[in-house]
Amino acid sequence: MPPSTNSTEQQKYTGRIGSLSPQQEEILDKFRQEVKEEGIFDERRHDDACLLRFLRARKFDLVKTKKMFTDCEKWRKEFGVDELVATFDYKERDEVMKYYPRYYHKTDKDGRPIYIEEIGKVDVKALYQITTIERQIQNLVVEYEKLADIRLPSCSEKNGKLIETSCTILDLKGVSIRSFSNVFGFVKQASNIGQNYYPERMGKFYIINAPMLFSSVWNLVKPLLDEVTAAKIVILNSKYQPTLLENIPIENLPVAFGGKCDCEGGCQLSDAGPWKESGAINGLVTNGSISNADKK
Repeated sequence: MPPSTNSTEQQKYTGRIGSLSPQQEEILDKFRQEVKEEGIFDERRHDDACLLRFLRARKFDLVKTKKMFTDCEKWRKEFGVDELVATFDYKERDEVMKYYPRYYHKTDKDGRPIYIEEIGKVDVKALYQITTIERQIQNLVVEYEKLADIRLPSCSEKNGKLIETSCTILDLKGVSIRSFSNVFGFVKQASNIGQNYYPERMGKFYIINAPMLFSSVWNLVKPLLDEVTAAKIVILNSKYQPTLLENIPIENLPVAFGGKCDCEGGCQLSDAGPWKESGAINGLVTNGSISNADKK
């Protein structure tokens, strides 16, 4: 059973390092002990920050958390994640970016890496002449691993605190029912991987250039979502710039979205951010944890 807490307690404790109730501490200790006893604990990857992400995803219900965690470790072996990260060569990256732009670019005001996806620019016919869905899924997994092992630790080190989540901008400009249906299979797989195997990585999610119908549907769906998750999602129409700039420095936001960043060669391909700065990832551990920053 998940821990029973009143609303005041829930506001006081976030379920993160440095903000755990005595009951949450006890559940974390038990979870860590049980996965060690079952031989599925990896010292390199499974620090407390990682274990707590799984616990938060399942509301500190130990039984449900263990199942999620076990399923994740089984998937990692079957998918060959470690080998994939070591050997994957995304040689078609620059060409893919023309037909399905998806990229990390600098950070928001909270120090989180910004992930931008321009789904309205998808050209499925051209895309699958140069790549496959399988390779797109493989790249997705590699990028999740880079987020955990490189991007988040470097952001954490630069900010002097633990950064565990990203800030996403999903641009719907130009999206039609037909164009979205063409990539629905990939989007569904990608969503399942993110939710089941890389939980609690969403910090803020901006959906921009949303048509009126989308906003209407969202108003119906929002009450059905977990309150914490729903609060992270912001639906915006074409006048999105002021809201984005409340959370993203204007010098970090690409010109195409109302900012002032115009990277040489294009922001899409620059991979600009703390992870590219000299010395920014010294002494990092994995899964968003760091060895020399204040974890709070």
